[in-house]
Amino acid sequence: MVLVEFSMFPTDKGESVSGYVSQIIDLIDKSGITYKLTPMGTILEGSWDEVMGVIGRCFELLKPQADRIFSTIKIDYRKGENSRMTSKTDKIANILKRDINV
Repeated sequence: MVLVEFSMFPTDKGESVSGYVSQIIDLIDKSGITYKLTPMGTILEGSWDEVMGVIGRCFELLKPQADRIFSTIKIDYRKGENSRMTSKTDKIANILKRDINV
């Protein structure tokens, strides 16, 4: 199972790219993959092939609309099938013995 945090947007479309980002989020949401949108990127969880397939489709969505696309991708792989989307932050809250912003 992998957790992937990524962002992707065109760099040749001016200051605001929310219209392009919303197209990507729509694609992710319709894919059925587990995800969490954050202000600085999107976290995806699933098998390597599922996650990388969705990211590839996001790129293909933007490609005909932009001459330049920027992306960052961070990948955390851990053997097993257990979801870690919330367990990683839950563990920190447990150590601190209080609720934290997530």
